[in-house]
Amino acid sequence: MRSRSNSGVRLDYYQRIVHRLILAHQEPVTGLFPASNVNSHAWIRDNVYCILAVWGLSMAYKKIADQDEDRAKCYELEQSCVKLMRGLLMAMMNQKDKVEKFKMTQSPYDSLHAKYSSKNGLPVVGDNEWGHLQIDAVSLYLLILAQMTASGLQIVFSLDEVSFIQNLVFYIESAYSIPDYGIWERGDKTNHGEPELNASSIGMAKAALEAMNELDLFGARGGPASVIHVLADEAHKCQAVLQSMLPRESNSKELDSGLLCVIGFPAFAVDDAQLIHNTKDAILSRLQGKYGCKRFLRDGYRTPKEDPSRLYYERWELRMFENIECEWPLFYCYLILFHAFQNDKRSVEEYASRLEKIMVRSEDGILLVPESYAVPQDLVGFEYQKPGSQLREVVGRCPFLWGQSLFILGRLLQEGFLAVGELDPLNRRLGAQKKPDVVVQVVIIAEDNEIRDKLAEHDLHVQTIAEVAPIEVQPARVLSHLYTYLGRNRKLGLSGRKSRDVGILSTSKLYSLKDRIFAFTPQFADLSRFYIASDNELMIDILKGEINFLKSAWDLLGRPLVTLVLKRIHLDQDKIPLAMIQTMRKLKSGYINGTRVMLGSLKDFLNTSAITDLSFLGSTEDGYPDRLHPDVQTYLDEHLLRSFSNRSTMNLRGGQLRPRTLRRRMSCKGAIKKTRSINVDSDNLGMEGPSPLTERRLSSIVPPPWLQANKQSHVSVFATTPEEGPASSPLQHLGNELSVRENIYPVDPHHSRSAIDRRSEFVRQQEMPKILIQRHRAETNFAETEVEELIAMLRETENLEEQGDILQYLVDTQGLDFNTGMLEEGRVVTVRDLLKGLYEKACQQKLWGLVRHTAGMLGKRVEDLAKAVTDLLVRQKQVTVGMPPNNEHTITAPLPEVELRQLIHDAYGDDESTAMLTQELMVYLAMFIRTEPQLFHEMLRLRVGLIIQVMAKELSRTLNCDGEAASEHLLNLSPFEMKNLLYHILSGKEFAVSSVARGNLSIVSCKSSRVSKKSQIGLGDPEGEDALVATIDDRQGQWLRRRRLDGALNRVPRDFYSRVWTVLEKCQGLAIEGRVLQQSLTQEMTPGELKFALEVETALNQIPQPEYRQLVVEALMVLTLVTEHNMVPTLGGIIYVEHLVHKANQLFLEDQRKVQGDATLCCAKIKDGKEQQQAASGMLLCGGAAYICQHLYDSAPSGSYGTMTYMSRAVALVLDCVPKHGEMECAIS
Repeated sequence: MRSRSNSGVRLDYYQRIVHRLILAHQEPVTGLFPASNVNSHAWIRDNVYCILAVWGLSMAYKKIADQDEDRAKCYELEQSCVKLMRGLLMAMMNQKDKVEKFKMTQSPYDSLHAKYSSKNGLPVVGDNEWGHLQIDAVSLYLLILAQMTASGLQIVFSLDEVSFIQNLVFYIESAYSIPDYGIWERGDKTNHGEPELNASSIGMAKAALEAMNELDLFGARGGPASVIHVLADEAHKCQAVLQSMLPRESNSKELDSGLLCVIGFPAFAVDDAQLIHNTKDAILSRLQGKYGCKRFLRDGYRTPKEDPSRLYYERWELRMFENIECEWPLFYCYLILFHAFQNDKRSVEEYASRLEKIMVRSEDGILLVPESYAVPQDLVGFEYQKPGSQLREVVGRCPFLWGQSLFILGRLLQEGFLAVGELDPLNRRLGAQKKPDVVVQVVIIAEDNEIRDKLAEHDLHVQTIAEVAPIEVQPARVLSHLYTYLGRNRKLGLSGRKSRDVGILSTSKLYSLKDRIFAFTPQFADLSRFYIASDNELMIDILKGEINFLKSAWDLLGRPLVTLVLKRIHLDQDKIPLAMIQTMRKLKSGYINGTRVMLGSLKDFLNTSAITDLSFLGSTEDGYPDRLHPDVQTYLDEHLLRSFSNRSTMNLRGGQLRPRTLRRRMSCKGAIKKTRSINVDSDNLGMEGPSPLTERRLSSIVPPPWLQANKQSHVSVFATTPEEGPASSPLQHLGNELSVRENIYPVDPHHSRSAIDRRSEFVRQQEMPKILIQRHRAETNFAETEVEELIAMLRETENLEEQGDILQYLVDTQGLDFNTGMLEEGRVVTVRDLLKGLYEKACQQKLWGLVRHTAGMLGKRVEDLAKAVTDLLVRQKQVTVGMPPNNEHTITAPLPEVELRQLIHDAYGDDESTAMLTQELMVYLAMFIRTEPQLFHEMLRLRVGLIIQVMAKELSRTLNCDGEAASEHLLNLSPFEMKNLLYHILSGKEFAVSSVARGNLSIVSCKSSRVSKKSQIGLGDPEGEDALVATIDDRQGQWLRRRRLDGALNRVPRDFYSRVWTVLEKCQGLAIEGRVLQQSLTQEMTPGELKFALEVETALNQIPQPEYRQLVVEALMVLTLVTEHNMVPTLGGIIYVEHLVHKANQLFLEDQRKVQGDATLCCAKIKDGKEQQQAASGMLLCGGAAYICQHLYDSAPSGSYGTMTYMSRAVALVLDCVPKHGEMECAIS
């Protein structure tokens, strides 16, 4: 026998170590590893990590296997891996019912168990006796299963196992929105068993989804039936959320060393090299110690201060664990692997030597990795005084197999027995490298020859649906239905994919099914959905956004392909809309918004696109894998006939002559308008004063703005009685309306009834007496004749707005399901059917105010509402709906569609239009947070109610009109303009409004004082534009406006919350609007913790006026400067922040009197009796919110008359702790 080479001898040494430390513990029956000699439980996560060393060693042997015994050793090691992975697979398959249930409920009690018995693979604790929901453990299993399969191991044996694993993929695919217990099985760090979203779980799930995609579980021997399919969009959602969270781990853990396994081996889940670097640096600077890294800040596990008799911690206890958390050598093992994959030899050596110093030698000289190091009980005091100074002792298991296994892998890499590529056969480590630019292919197809010819007139040549055959074009919902067949298995009782969502990454591929090829149009183009789909400009805007998204997110083979069908329904008065033509020309030019595109026909792109095989649709279970599943066959046959046919809409009008029933009409007039609740009072959002009766009367007979647009001569509608003849023209009425100060809905803040009840009651009191009588009669005995009269009127009126008012009245008095007595094709027509017809017509005619209102009455909800809210929540933004201060509801966790719709509905009462607008804005906010996350920096809660009020207020400021007109204009903006206005408000850009044909408004960006032609969307008339420029030039009010926007958007300065934490540490509490933030919060939470930020935010949100809230934020910033410059050792008792603001206001007014500033016209005036009375009644002359002068709100922060100067002086005067005499350094940065 030849002598062994040196490398062979060295490998034999590692084989002995692996055998003695790891394989000796493997249970012969199940293949699982028990936690220790005394605990037979086997954790999924620990078991997978344990086996990695065995797998690595087997590959090292495979390379030098020139002798039979080496080949035998290699095979033996490989089979140990297979044995373990199959043992875990069997344990999970025993719980297949849970996997099926979890897809529906996503409840922690229906999750797979985190640990099983190593003796028989059965459960060891009950569903609710442990934090079982640990998505990272199942994801790690799938990731390593994929890597091992790719390295040539055969782990999965049958197609039933393949379908179980496909269902495990569904189990983890929503990881980005499922709070779990995470890698340390704790959830929230107080350990009260509350799950939270963990970045480490989301990262591991993203890695597993990408690794599993298109993987053949039978390796080289498999066929189409053993391939796993993943929808690329699900992995991308996990990635987006992960990127928004890092380096934060969760709401309660601002940082966690567990993230090392996400940014490096084994997950490699982050594509952005800078983010990887930042996360690693954050962990090293805040968690690294001499003995390894702490798991997270204030981790009490195994510290001498922990009370071992109970599992959970008291909230005040957490502060005690600061600086004495245990340190885990395990993380040095991760760091060695991290740097080995980066090929950074110096760092590898540095961490290897650090690790060696803290390892424990066994009796026979083997180096062991201990679980953790704790500060001994008697040295705790010294450690508190000087963190990191004391010697620590080993606590927990030794060897800790998870760490030991990673240590051995690191050694094999260091000594050159393994190359990094062998531990990562799927090449995940290359994810962060620069990718070439993506070219997006776009195909436009005409619905029929007529549309094709219309496009040809503009020199755009396209094919029709008929001409692209044999390729079949289908809407996204067909693909979504086909994917529900994936992973179905009768024997195991598994039902396939539950989510109906298919994103743009999935529809940008071609699909082959036997000999057919399908192309799918994107989900946003599916017109059966929501009214925003009938706004062409918005659809084009979304298309540009999606193309841009594809540029950054596409990482599959081939180029993405976007297929669009141009239909009849897109035409505007039988012409192709200009915006569409312009966009197609841009696409033709080869670039759109900086993305390279190619416009062509489907057959040109067949060879360059990604093609996925839908082989899972065969009836494999019945033994005919080559035939389509019978259900699929019938679905496709039916659907291909139906998919692109149009529906007819109801026709409301009969041809009778018009009866003179004007008296009746008056009672429905404005029925829709009465439901509105957006309130743009002079300057107080949310707080109202009473208003005189005459104003209300006036505004209730003012014609709505749409009537001027329609220029129809229904002037008689506005006559109060038939005898009066034609009333004054609508335009004169509008003149009156503008002179009315909008102040309709009084709200008494001390009253407990909802603002809605009070409002409707108030409107009833102010109503015209004639209507009151009518109402009264209507409620007691509503005669049949009157309904008939109304329905007759409905038939003969052409004006959709009038139809809307009549239907609103019918709904209020009779309900949606009232039988109108009309018949349509032999069916009874209810009010609901009439509303549907009206809704569809309003969509065609683009009367957006009416569209929003009827959509609300019909209870429609945005299809993607739940998805939009989830998109915001998982990026750590909470959402509130309703108008502050009384009706605001906060959404903190993802809710199902129906509950969300109900919540929004409750928040706005009868006001359907605003409820609809809220849903719409949530969808736009979600679009922005996906495409431009930087708009949302330093914002924690998105208060949609306030945003709506500020939008209306901004319109009233730019259009110079009163509140009612502004909210009417707001609700009549097209969805595209609405999204545009929201964008301007979020980004704080100045904008102007130009009016376009048909009374629609267009939002225009202003560059300084000139309206740039480029960004103008609607083309207004030139005179109007000059007039606008004049108003924009006026700089007064810009700081007030900025504070109002920042306040409404809850924007705060950088690091604001962590700086407030330092203030709170030095005083007993901060009182804001009656809400006290106690000092004890600092005991429970760390400065950078999201939970702390939310506490501060909640207190600030008690303030109804956004500009006042902003001044309070400024006052808090001045306090942070006091603490940061260590001017005083302590700030004393509870600080009332508003006192500081009011003191600053007083000082400001004194200065104004001295210099005769602007404020002498209002608040700094020398008061006489009459004015004192006025001040006492709560009204300031200048209309400033919360008794603070308007001119203070409008002062810049810096400068000698700036708000910060006054705040600093106020702090010096109000706080007892600041010395009153003597020299003091005073610099305001």
